[in-house]
Amino acid sequence: MMKAQVIKKFGDPSVFEWVDVSKPLLKPGHVLIKVAATSVNQIDCKIRSGAVPALSPEFPAILNGDVAGVIDSVAADVQNFKRGDEVYGCAGGLKGTPGALAEFMLVDHKLIAKKPALFSMIQAAALPLVTITAWEALFKRANLTANQSVLIHGGVGGVGHIAVQLAKGCGAKVYTTVLKDEDISLVKSLGADEVVNAKEEDVEKYVARLTRGRGFDVVFDTVGGVNLDRSLFAAAMNGSVVTTVSRSTHDLTPMHNKALSLHVVFMLLPILTGLGREAHGEILSKVSEIVDQGKLKPLVDPHPFTLEEVSDAHRLLESGKAQGKVVLSIR
Repeated sequence: MMKAQVIKKFGDPSVFEWVDVSKPLLKPGHVLIKVAATSVNQIDCKIRSGAVPALSPEFPAILNGDVAGVIDSVAADVQNFKRGDEVYGCAGGLKGTPGALAEFMLVDHKLIAKKPALFSMIQAAALPLVTITAWEALFKRANLTANQSVLIHGGVGGVGHIAVQLAKGCGAKVYTTVLKDEDISLVKSLGADEVVNAKEEDVEKYVARLTRGRGFDVVFDTVGGVNLDRSLFAAAMNGSVVTTVSRSTHDLTPMHNKALSLHVVFMLLPILTGLGREAHGEILSKVSEIVDQGKLKPLVDPHPFTLEEVSDAHRLLESGKAQGKVVLSIR
């Protein structure tokens, strides 16, 4: 048996229950991780609340996909990991794959990688979902290269602050939007060349000011809604727009008029479908190298939480007052 936080129904953060559940049994292609830390992402809150019931594990459900920990046991057919390896990944908390809010987590070895040597478990747990999302958007969809210009909306958000660092690391000219003046110095410290307060300057003005009306080679939208329309406006002729939030209706005339390419990143698909999972492990292996070179770091909220305090962790993220990724340690 093991301790876990589960939900038996959808609802607010108070629905979590501290229970004893069966420890997962090892199966082919998988490893069993003794969980050291997990982070809370917006999708975890949406699943808990019932906003996306099709993505939820069966009740009683163990949520949260991001995990960092130590491998406890390894299936006989897994050759690239061994007992005692420190690993990280986004590997569950969804339909068919229980998550990390427990003492142990059974994961497909393709979804994980050895964690950065320079990082604590807390830091490593903050990275997987947001970093894979940013990587897929910038490098697999938009094919961002050195000397291109990229506009990243939401530069201090979970995905945005990682995207700023990855884009800068590849040699791109990095522009980003924030909603508060006090965030400008922070996102510049992460590598942004120019920062726009999107509440004070509309897209027409900053495109004219920063690009002389040409637009940006790549626009990465992590906000969605009307911001996707702004992204289409901000893109240069023959440019690329990538979004993580596209469940909405839009006029694609600007896209046609500038011959833009539009891409959607749905990072959870390999976990949900089983297809292409190895790409996530490969990305995280590359990310570990970048981290250990001192070129990438997550913003981690200073409030410490434990597994027993998962309700408080979810409340903090939903309050909009978190200063970085919200992370829990598993004792």
